Amino acid sequence: MKSSATGCSVEEAMRLLGGRWRLLIVSYLLDGPKRFSELRRDIPAISQRMLTLDLRAMEEAGFVKRTVFPTVPATVEYELTADGARLVPVVEVMPTFGLWLKERDARREPTSP
Repeated sequence: MKSSATGCSVEEAMRLLGGRWRLLIVSYLLDGPKRFSELRRDIPAISQRMLTLDLRAMEEAGFVKRTVFPTVPATVEYELTADGARLVPVVEVMPTFGLWLKERDARREPTSP
């Protein structure tokens, strides 16, 4: 994972949580542990590769715990760690901010002549 260029705390957070999917993955894990296939169903637009990469990055950062169960085929489950649970306030503010952005963008759309 890249290191922070400026040392700014916001940059550090974005380095770990930036990108299109990571906070969305966290938001689905707030409900409790999920299997890989459940996350794929929850986020149908994410590719298997991207989901794998993001889960690995968040596991490496200590936000997500990966548990492999000895079944055939192997069952893999992901859940938030205690550090991952610290993201709850960040995730909770996102829907309100997203709605505000949608409303702002709707007001900015030009009218047809």
